[in-house]
Order: sequence, then structure tokens, then C-alpha cells
Amino acid sequence: MLKRIRVEDLTLGMYLQEFCGSWMDHPFWRTKFVLTDPKDLERIRATAVEEVWIDISRGKDVAQGKPSVTQEEDEIRSATDFGELVAMPPLKVVEPEKPPPPMRDLRPTTTQAELHRAAQICNQAKEAVVSMFQEARMGKAVDAESASILVQEISDSVTRNPGALISLARLKTADEYTYMHSVAVCALMVALARQIGLNDAQTRTAGMAGLVHDLGKAAIPLAVLNKPGKLTDEEFDMVKSHPLEGWKMLKEGSGVEAAVLDACLHHHEKMDGTGYPDRLGHDKLSTIARMAAICDVYDAVTSDRPYKRGWDPAESIRRMAEWTKGHLDPRLFQAFVKSIGIYPVGSLVRLESGRIAVVMEQNVASLVTPKVKVFFSTKSDLRIPPEVIDLSVAGTTDKIVAREDPDKWRFPDLNTLWSGIQGQPW
Repeated sequence: MLKRIRVEDLTLGMYLQEFCGSWMDHPFWRTKFVLTDPKDLERIRATAVEEVWIDISRGKDVAQGKPSVTQEEDEIRSATDFGELVAMPPLKVVEPEKPPPPMRDLRPTTTQAELHRAAQICNQAKEAVVSMFQEARMGKAVDAESASILVQEISDSVTRNPGALISLARLKTADEYTYMHSVAVCALMVALARQIGLNDAQTRTAGMAGLVHDLGKAAIPLAVLNKPGKLTDEEFDMVKSHPLEGWKMLKEGSGVEAAVLDACLHHHEKMDGTGYPDRLGHDKLSTIARMAAICDVYDAVTSDRPYKRGWDPAESIRRMAEWTKGHLDPRLFQAFVKSIGIYPVGSLVRLESGRIAVVMEQNVASLVTPKVKVFFSTKSDLRIPPEVIDLSVAGTTDKIVAREDPDKWRFPDLNTLWSGIQGQPW
């Protein structure tokens, strides 16, 4: 049985299941172990992490009278919170959207129709980001303005269909994480900017901020970035230096807007002032920095890393909802969920009928009724012929009743089922 407890109530002998926070908040490369070393306990308490999940079936329980939340209680609360999002009004539009130039194709498309075009954009974007990082490592001034056409391509793809490029960018290998993470955060920033009503120019600025926000990692040795084991305190401090290093690199370049510089420097700040490098807090954090924090965390936790498997998209949304207490801006997080869905494309879900399905496409009118592809029956414990079902269509009796853990089922073709693309898409 899992319980969420405060870090100060953590004791030796407890089985640590996971940290409630971003991977960048602590130097541990793994969770799921019994706490036996007092030094590990001290290191955990010295981090910005405030809560952890423990498994009381595999270790000590929290002391009687100490506050805790069971997984079942957390699921009920989470479902209630998400239910409120369905009727939530959109944020106020900053200013009217200007008509796009006629040469840009922004006609809405289905996820399937956009996927192959999105794969080509991802491939081009990855090459551009690799080149940008290489130039930064060699000490060359970064010309962010030259990436503006790429940001526009990503923005246009997200405008045509948000789910396609965002979902494809999540399918990166651990080795290419640093580069494709920049592409993914660019797309997520564009989607969030559209959701909160930013105009075309502001949306491009948000996309540019996403593309270059992690440029400072070019100053960190690859051996540290890709280390599969626990980071030393010195290595962890080195990784935490990347926002400032990136800000310096962009400052020396040309054509970089102040908002982009701000997002680069402050995307690891937190609403409660415990982030880094400047511990700003909500009263001093800009909107674009708050947006970058959300988009950065989402892609980080859903991606495979050298030291950790990525979480399922729907599970990631649920867990991130816990972090709006002090880490993420709750209002912007609600808008973010609206932009990608409670069950983002690629999420594995269980239907009321007992069938397992993968989410194919969002329904703009309702967060809880996406288009899904069913392919497995839990009643017969067998694969069934794949069938696409739009849960929003009148008369459809089936509905999503739970998220499912892909690691539990280990369907080898899960990504192909929703994308229709065999193998690595770029």
C-alpha cells in the first residue's frame, strides 16, 4: 500500500517508492529502495522535495498521528480536481489574433493526418538543435534568430493539430533527450500560449523560449548529463548551473528577446521561492517563466532518461497536479491540461467495458471523452481487432474509468498503435 508523506516524517527502514517533484529537484537517479543509509536521509531532507511516496507493504509505516495520504485518496481527489477543469472558462485573451499570412497552411487536421508532416519537422528540428548545441560547446555566439523559421514550422504544426507533434517529440530515446527535449518544450509552449490566448507574435516568443531554454546544458560534460547512476553533490550543482550558463550564451548572441532570456534563466524557479538560481517566488516570476517550468517538467517526466523510464502521459498529468501547491502555477497548469488533455495522446487507459485502449486524439469540447483505439480485452486476456472509438459521440456507452501503467502491460507496439508509424519516427 502506498502513502504520500512529508519528507520530515521520512525515517530509516521506510521503502521509498518515489519523490513528489521533478527529477531535477534531487540528485538520486533511482527511487524504489529501502532507506538504510542515514546519509541518504540527510540528502533527501536537504533537497527541495517536500513529499514522497512510501510503500508500507515493503517497509516501515509512517508514525501514528503523522499526516499521510493513501493512493486511493489521492486518486479520488485527483479525479475531482480534473472534473473541475471540464467546465473551466478559458483565460482572458491578451489581444486579438491577427490573421496569418496566406502562405501558411493552418487548416485543422486530424492527428493521423498531421503525424507524418510532424515527423519531418521533428527531424529537421533535432538537426538544428544539435547544431546549435555544438556551436555553443565550441564557444560560438548563438544566433537564436536563425531558428525563428523552425519555431514557426513547429507553431504551425501545433496550430493544425496539437497532439501530433507534441506526442511524437515525446518518443525520443534517452541518448537524444537533451536535443529532442528542446523541440518538445517548444511545441508545448506553443500549445499553452494558444490556450491562454496569446497572439501570433507572443506565441512565437514562447516557442523560441522553449527551443533554447536548456541551451546551458551545452556547458555541462555529456558524462554528467547522461550519467546512469547517482549524481555526486558536485555533479548535481553542475547540472543546476545550466540556466545561468544558457542565459550567458544567449546574452552574448544576437536577436534574443528579453522574455526568452528570462525563460532560460528562470524555468527552474518555483512558485514558493525554493527553485533556482534566484529563488524568485510567485510575486517575481514572469508568465513566460511559469509556462516554461510547466512545459519543461512535463516533457522531462514523460521521457526516457539514462537513469529512469518515462511516466505515462496521463499519469504524469495526475502527478504534476500534486505540485501546484508550491512548484507550478495552478492557473497555468489548468490551462496546460486543457491544451493537451487529461489523457494526452498516447495514454493507456481502461474502459468501463474492460477493454484496454490507447488515446488517439483529443476532443476539444470535453477533456474526458477523447478518441481512443481499443485493442485488448481484460475479460478474455487477449488482443482483439483494433477499433477506433470516439467517446464523445452521442450514444457511445463506453467511457474511461482508469489510467493504465504501460510498464505493467508491456505492449511492444503501443506507440505504433496510436501513431501508425513503425520504429523511431525520425
